[in-house]
Amino acid sequence: MTTLDPKTMADWQIAEAAEAKMKSIGQLTEDLGILPEEVIPMGRQLAKIDYNKVLDRLGGRPTAKYIDVTAITPTPLGEGKSTTAVGLIDGLGQLGKKVTGALRQPSSGPTFNIKGSAAGGGLSQCIPLAPFSIRFTGDIDSITNAHNLCMVALTARMQHERNYDDERLAKSKLKRLDIDPDRIHMKWVIDFCAQSLRNITIGQGGKMDGYHMDTGFAITVSSELMAILSVARDLKDLRERIGKMVVAHSRSGKEITTADLEVDGAMTAWMLDTINPSLVQTIEGNPVFIHAGPFANIAIGQSSIIADRLATKLGDYHVTESGFGADIGFEKFWNLKCRMSGITPDAVVIVATIRALKMHGGGPTVKPGKPLDEAYTQENLALVENGCGNLIAHIETVKKAGVTPVVCVNGFYTDTQAEVDLVKKVAQENGALAAYSQHWLKGGEGAIELAETVVKACEEPEDFHFLYDLNDSLKTKVEKIATEVYGASGVDFSTEAQKRLSELEQDPDLKGFGVCMVKTHLSLSHDPDMKNRPKNFRLPIRGFLVYKGAGFIVPLAGDIKLMPGTASNPAFRHIDVDVDSGKVTGLF
Repeated sequence: MTTLDPKTMADWQIAEAAEAKMKSIGQLTEDLGILPEEVIPMGRQLAKIDYNKVLDRLGGRPTAKYIDVTAITPTPLGEGKSTTAVGLIDGLGQLGKKVTGALRQPSSGPTFNIKGSAAGGGLSQCIPLAPFSIRFTGDIDSITNAHNLCMVALTARMQHERNYDDERLAKSKLKRLDIDPDRIHMKWVIDFCAQSLRNITIGQGGKMDGYHMDTGFAITVSSELMAILSVARDLKDLRERIGKMVVAHSRSGKEITTADLEVDGAMTAWMLDTINPSLVQTIEGNPVFIHAGPFANIAIGQSSIIADRLATKLGDYHVTESGFGADIGFEKFWNLKCRMSGITPDAVVIVATIRALKMHGGGPTVKPGKPLDEAYTQENLALVENGCGNLIAHIETVKKAGVTPVVCVNGFYTDTQAEVDLVKKVAQENGALAAYSQHWLKGGEGAIELAETVVKACEEPEDFHFLYDLNDSLKTKVEKIATEVYGASGVDFSTEAQKRLSELEQDPDLKGFGVCMVKTHLSLSHDPDMKNRPKNFRLPIRGFLVYKGAGFIVPLAGDIKLMPGTASNPAFRHIDVDVDSGKVTGLF
């Protein structure tokens, strides 16, 4: 890989050069110990894996060491968490370990907007880059269609119930559900950052043109269907969970589910192929399963339980990924995913960059598309030290789970040795192991120190335990997350949220549900402008969503929206196709 230079080559150029030497799917699966009949080809470069056949065959095999990758509170540019996860996979490979990974599928929202693909970067990325970043094996498209089919069923039923009397409804073999148009809990979805679709009106025209109502769009990865895919254990579980989704309430207060709309079976049919994880590889030929989606700020944001169950039977070390900082990504991994999967981590990597620590330490504002201030490219120990409060908060969060944290200083070539040494010193003084990694620049070779440190962490004794008990009240669960993870002094529920909280706490069907918070990823608080480690703030909760299919309750904190917006200088301006070769250019 010495001929590939991230300093002079774009990610897509590196990927294109590496793809010329990538393993075939047959070689990749053979090396992994997957049989030909367990492979579902998806063209020449990609495949899905029949997880059920593999688990039936290998169910008794010992489970691999399990490592989660999370991060400190990032800048709006992101701090290279996926890049670090891939670098760690390749670093473990460099040590001769049989290693697997599980990452989340890129959403078209960030791919064509600011952050770019979630394939990693530099010499630490997954290939083939273009199909991985665009369309892939169709999972997100299937979720989009299944979700919107549900909305079609809902709005069509509302139209027919308005237009038909009881006799005509009966002839159509429909039961009157008496749906309350003011208590619709779902919107439509699309996998782009389309702020103009957040609030729309549909059904304009005559009585045959649908039901006139206010609605809108969320981004696909925030759909409850994506959450269900993340936590389902098998097809039977997926089917049952889809049937439990609450779409609306009737005027009398009865829940209206997908099963009531008789659309749950068809939705499952759309989702059928999504149940099997997809397989790609790193530049260095290590296997990575791709399953479920990103956005831990507005969704669960985890690679799937199925992918982890599969991968932990195929290797000695398995690296998975949680979205954004440990306050939201790891917290949901800890209290939702691990609880549902029964698999607990042996180590947790917290990705930190000198850049982000300087921002938290009072550095100039970091804005996508704008040049970085020289404060971020020149040594400034004071800014780094001031910003380490944010790092310490995330270390303490991981330690509360009873797991050994490993702070990975994700290396930029502008970092100085004194800055790196300072971060490692702070990490170690606060009970974490620490390593510097140059995987972006050097691939797996640059991640050997990180890999060795993670191997060491996996041998440390652990006392894994959850933050809250499932029998705690909903209010208690929210307050524990707010105070013990975010550092809030308390929680303020709006009048509407307080009313809904009382309703939810009286619902016996919700006993034992976990909490999946919707909160900004740009701060430990609800306010993206509050950097470092905010003190003396109260977390405002404006409402709740109920994901009965996924099995958790979703409090809405602050003003965050379920549909992001596209920026003024989005990535799609630079993406094109070489018409001679047919290859996609400009991805990052």
